[in-house]
Amino acid sequence: MDADDLTPVHLDKVIDGLAVNPALPASMVRRLFAWRRSMGKVAKRPDLTEDMIAEIVAIDDRWLLHSLALNDRLPDLFRIRLAAHRDGAVRAALVVHAATAPREVLEQLINDTDPRVREYLAQGQHTPSDLRSRLAADPDSAIRAALAKHWPQAPEAVRRILLTDPEAKVRAAACSTYYARLPHPIPPSDLLPALLADPVTRAGAVIHAVLDADTIQRLAADPDSEVRAELARHPDLPPLAREALAVDPALDVRVKVFARPDTPEDVRAQIHASVHELSRSAADPGPDADDETVLHWFQNKFASTELRILRLPWVTADPLPHIDSPYVSFRVSAAASKALPASAVARLLDDDEEMVRLTMAHTAPHLVDLATAESIERRYRPRRDKFTFWWDTKEVLTFPPTSLRRFATDPEPRLRSFAPRDPDLPPELAEKLAADPEDRVRCAVAPHRNLPLQALLRLLADSSERVAEAAGASPFLPGEHMEWLLNRAGL
Repeated sequence: MDADDLTPVHLDKVIDGLAVNPALPASMVRRLFAWRRSMGKVAKRPDLTEDMIAEIVAIDDRWLLHSLALNDRLPDLFRIRLAAHRDGAVRAALVVHAATAPREVLEQLINDTDPRVREYLAQGQHTPSDLRSRLAADPDSAIRAALAKHWPQAPEAVRRILLTDPEAKVRAAACSTYYARLPHPIPPSDLLPALLADPVTRAGAVIHAVLDADTIQRLAADPDSEVRAELARHPDLPPLAREALAVDPALDVRVKVFARPDTPEDVRAQIHASVHELSRSAADPGPDADDETVLHWFQNKFASTELRILRLPWVTADPLPHIDSPYVSFRVSAAASKALPASAVARLLDDDEEMVRLTMAHTAPHLVDLATAESIERRYRPRRDKFTFWWDTKEVLTFPPTSLRRFATDPEPRLRSFAPRDPDLPPELAEKLAADPEDRVRCAVAPHRNLPLQALLRLLADSSERVAEAAGASPFLPGEHMEWLLNRAGL
């Protein structure tokens, strides 16, 4: 193929692909150390020798070193060296693989002058407990707050320090309705009165409170809707208080009552209808509205979505009564159960709501027959929200080669992009996919072993950045073409 025809439109992306290409010869790997138009991807390669690593360290480029620090194959000798590097971002990157880091490195970093390093150690579940505990006395309140948020199962002595911290944001993180990890902690009982009295910890403490009549009255009248919402979740909430909260002005409080296992079905239906109606009719705040008004408006607008995305463990634990529920969140929660009979699985796999089908398929992929699997994938439509987009990035359902080859000529681009999953896809089909109008299809076929060379070379010059990068990363790209690309990039 003529070199002029090979000229990549996105040379930078092609070189990025080469940087992670498992077939790139060692001599060419070294040439990429001089590449300065990326984030130092070559330093993340798993096949770097100690000589190569020493060369990268000697070059002392910040992006190369940052990527090197993120390399989980980095020998301890070099981790120790990088722990003393002048760039805090490099030192912080070492913390990512704290689980395999030598203790010597972590002991050095726990007192690092760069707060990013200490914050990453506070967040990291692989930081040794004795070292992590020291951060409860860190002079930076942001680090103490990060420790409280990310270490809910810290020893009681550490949690006591954080729960009584002089800084409000630290106390709030230590007694919260949200933690970065589960399970949520139970605060010491002797601290509960102070936590309930403190506005910044009150919401997080409510679920642990003993509900006498005075406490219920006080919490139900709290001006903070998050406090009332947490009261609505309390397992010991009496029926009269539950009924009052079911008509609370804040819709997020009503949602919590909706999600309770002891809420009567007629009340649940009323809440569902009222939340949708009031959420739709909520007037937009004016340009001069204060932050509290805007937040209240947002919570009310989001409430109808929250009804759909609730995940209810009590439904998952006893799913059969809920597989025909009128509420999407109940059916999704039922579909998360691994104890459903085949008939219930089939029913949920054919649910009108996509999230129910996807959840059931993810829970029991071994019970999805071929026709149903194809129907689910054919009906799937990617969204830009975190609640369904995960399906588009994972291979949950599998198909036999006969189906994958049929998909190669399917009108649906999503299914065509599945065809390269067949390792023995015929070259003529691979070549056809390499000329597909959809870049996701071309990207999927770029690294295929049966893709004809001329088609692969054309993908190096593809108009799509991600296709060009995938072509550069193909282990079936011949060495002479790798050489040409490096020369073209001036390497």
